Amino acid sequence: MRKKECVAMLLAGGQGSRLKLLTEKIAKPAVSFGGKYRMVDFSLSNCVNSGIDTVGVLVQYKPGLLNRYLSTGAGWDLDADWGGLQVLPPYATQTGGEWYEGTADAIYHNIDFIDEYDPDYVLILSADHLYQMDYNLMLDYHKAMGSDLTVAVKTVPWDEAPRFGIMNVDDEMRITRFDEKPPKPESNLASMGIYIFTWKELRKALLEDHETEGSEHDYGKNIIPTMLAQGKNLYAYVFSGYWEDVGTIPSYYDTQMALLDENPAFNITDSRMHIFSNLHDHFSHFIGQDGRVEDSMICNGCEIEGTVIHSILSPGAIVEAGAVVKDSILLPDSVVGAGAVVERTILNERSSIAPEAVIGGPDKITVVGENAIIEV
Repeated sequence: MRKKECVAMLLAGGQGSRLKLLTEKIAKPAVSFGGKYRMVDFSLSNCVNSGIDTVGVLVQYKPGLLNRYLSTGAGWDLDADWGGLQVLPPYATQTGGEWYEGTADAIYHNIDFIDEYDPDYVLILSADHLYQMDYNLMLDYHKAMGSDLTVAVKTVPWDEAPRFGIMNVDDEMRITRFDEKPPKPESNLASMGIYIFTWKELRKALLEDHETEGSEHDYGKNIIPTMLAQGKNLYAYVFSGYWEDVGTIPSYYDTQMALLDENPAFNITDSRMHIFSNLHDHFSHFIGQDGRVEDSMICNGCEIEGTVIHSILSPGAIVEAGAVVKDSILLPDSVVGAGAVVERTILNERSSIAPEAVIGGPDKITVVGENAIIEV
């Protein structure tokens, strides 16, 4: 049997309900971000940049677009014969077929997939977080500490701590307590949802958890507290770089607008940690004779005959003659008709703004649904 040292498992079944119209028809990891990317691109690219060439992607909620986008994994150089990218949906068993019951249950049902590669370690990731990280550094730390589980952590503001898995650690960063979304946290050291497990320990924990009556089959609520109670070696790995879990419309909008800053905190053009994408099927963008672009990000396939100011245009977006787009995000293949005005608005995929229509304004964020047509 050929062996992989480390296999990555991406949890990509998130509904992302707080993103409202943006996830009404697609899973959160498939949501467009930063022009040519989708949220899943960031974790996948981190894997590639870290030399992890075997990635299982666990899909669930409305996976159609995400499945098509992932395709064979070629966009991320993950189309290898042995390893590569494999989409892992829920499947029928002898006792029936249901959705994954929790984050741990999703991995439990794919134990055979992981066993096929006989890894020493398993890296578990969320497929909808924004960050650039070399997982090799975390893996080296995991080995050096003799850890059974290493959790990537960041210090968060105290008022945000109840949204996260929160842990206490000793002077050596050994985890002494872990609470999932505590109402009154004792610490503000938060889990980033990035875990490295020694596979033999995770495999044992998954089998035990599956047989535990009343378990929610969740890492933060069940697996981690149980391993702590058993005296396993659990350590926190402090990550100092940019990391964001974009979970609301304001955070989605603000995080993208920040990409247009002169020195953005999240630099998606950093060649040292290249971000890969599977959006390659558009021609070069075109700016017409009367088109004007100022302080904006313009992707391939865009056609601009009007004015675009401080905005992000995803592949295939069109701004017709006389139209004005300001402080807005146009997702793939959206259209702003001639003479229309769009301000501080997120236009969902394939949505259309009729000629001369006015939408949005400086005081709020307006979101247009997928395939929607906004009339005058």
